Amino acid sequence: MEKENATLLSEFVLLGLTHQPQWKIPLFLLFLGVYFITVTGNLGLIALIWKDPHLHIPIPMYLFLGNLAFVDAWLSTTVTPKMLVNLLTEKNVISLTECKIQFFSFVVSVTTECFLLTAMAYDRYVAICKPLLYPVIMTNTLCIRLLVLSLIGGFLHSTLHECFLFRLTFCNSNIIHHFYCDIMPLLKISCTEPSLNYLIIFIFSGSIQAFTIGTVLASYTFVLITILKKKSAKGIRKAFSTCGAHLLSVSLYFGSLLFMYLLPSSAQSDDQVMMDSLFYTVIIPLLNPIIYSLRNKQVIDSVTKIFKRNI
Repeated sequence: MEKENATLLSEFVLLGLTHQPQWKIPLFLLFLGVYFITVTGNLGLIALIWKDPHLHIPIPMYLFLGNLAFVDAWLSTTVTPKMLVNLLTEKNVISLTECKIQFFSFVVSVTTECFLLTAMAYDRYVAICKPLLYPVIMTNTLCIRLLVLSLIGGFLHSTLHECFLFRLTFCNSNIIHHFYCDIMPLLKISCTEPSLNYLIIFIFSGSIQAFTIGTVLASYTFVLITILKKKSAKGIRKAFSTCGAHLLSVSLYFGSLLFMYLLPSSAQSDDQVMMDSLFYTVIIPLLNPIIYSLRNKQVIDSVTKIFKRNI
């Protein structure tokens, strides 16, 4: 009987960000603008890096930056369009298949971004702590391997959770207290005992976060030690300008993930979880191209040249 009922629940209702009709149109216009700027900013940054030869040196930094911009656009596109559609419709329905596809794409992009930010932290460590060996260590081959491994890690991590998602049945409630399909809200409404899924999340997601955050902290600890050893104010300013944008980006991204996943679920309301998710799925992809552009003189100079050329 339970299996028969479970097959009936082939679609879910995403409650979304608001239940008040008067806020739906303003929120739609706001997030439509945010999404347009996010996609335009990230794809524009990729095009800028691709076309301007001055942004090919050093190659590793801009290779990582271009791929980070692509993943940010991917993450935003995974979540935002469905949220926009739901703001315009009364029946915020998503099928089980769509839900699984969205969740898979979400985990791939989030995990890949974690690994990319870690690779970028290592790149900044080598650039500041071992500047003379930088061309020898950060070769094109190593950078491409790090990029490929980041993407493979994202796909493997997502595939693992997706496989365990298939064991769940849904026979009581189909109401998801979120604006996209995430694993935690799905586990809450599952009729199947979710302990195994929670264990997999704790082991694998926890290990990835521990490894990536640990590597970032270790890299910047050595960077800070090296900066403090510099005697010239010019050298200190140059070192901070080299890693300042990435440090800000890492702090925002990992800070929001830690705040969301380290706090006990009982201490967080559904609305608070949605606001935390909104920050790292919608706001951070918007901020990253702005952060890296405003904090990077070469990018600013390249944009200025393009504007002067077209005016």
